[in-house]
Amino acid sequence: MLQLGDKPVHDESRSRMVPIHIVTNASQLPIEFLEPSPQSQIAIGFDCEGVDLCRYGSLCIMQLAFPDAIYLVDVFEGGEVLIKACKPALESNYITKVIHDCKRDSEALYFQFGVKLNNVVDTQIAYSLIEGQEGRKKSPDDYISFVGLLADPRYCGMSYLEKEEVRVLLRQDPKFWTYRPLSELMVRAAADDVRFLLYIYHQMMEKLSERSLWYLAVRGALYCRCFCVNSNDYADWPPLPPFPDKLKSDGDVIEEEILSVLDVPQGKMGRIIGKKGATILSIKESCSAEILIGGSKGPPDKVFVMGPVKQVRKAEAMLRGRLMDIY
Repeated sequence: MLQLGDKPVHDESRSRMVPIHIVTNASQLPIEFLEPSPQSQIAIGFDCEGVDLCRYGSLCIMQLAFPDAIYLVDVFEGGEVLIKACKPALESNYITKVIHDCKRDSEALYFQFGVKLNNVVDTQIAYSLIEGQEGRKKSPDDYISFVGLLADPRYCGMSYLEKEEVRVLLRQDPKFWTYRPLSELMVRAAADDVRFLLYIYHQMMEKLSERSLWYLAVRGALYCRCFCVNSNDYADWPPLPPFPDKLKSDGDVIEEEILSVLDVPQGKMGRIIGKKGATILSIKESCSAEILIGGSKGPPDKVFVMGPVKQVRKAEAMLRGRLMDIY
């Protein structure tokens, strides 16, 4: 039996009966979303669609999955006024946003609308933490895709063939998400990207240890801000989640997690990455830290390192050594 949020569903066809609302005005959204409060803390599935989704692209749709309905927030039609109404919820500690790989979504929200996405549960991070808990090793570049996560029988066990169909359409026409009115395919594809996130979230929460839950919260916060480079070291973002008192009382020793951003001389990123990624992969394999680059979407000429302080410093030293070799 599958489950969507807290509502059990017995098959995929039943789950597709959850109503889908296209939102162009904030009044169409639930009040518990628009007015976050500690008395009504909720979790929602969350995703964004757009044209070249990043700081330079165009955010077109935000998907919000509640247990009893899916809301497609039409940013293309509702504009900044609609996003402004959603901003308190997106930045709130009282609303958990369940998302798969939040980095680009957060970057688009921050640079296009000044939204600091906060309190996320990133299912990509959660998957890796559970794999680690259960003793399964992964390579430094082995991140589960959303299609792969849906297919995993431990979480959903469902195929998502339509995702590839939409990817083909996006390659043919990058403006796919700008056309209005939304086609039946667009509505279905947008909804399917969040439809089972709450179910997966509940499955994952049952598996994660107290220690992993803290890592999940911290790394989700770091993922949200990693591509949102500014000049004040993220001082205007919410503080990272503190180390839980329960783990302190149990005598658990855990190291602070940080994000470091290294500048690379213009045109030299290829030397950092190495042939077929060999150089940066070898650094990743030597450190228990995540190392990301902006890639084709940017930000250019920067390397982002996240993880325990000592491991981040080790990765920094190796990267700086590689930079020294360039000259």
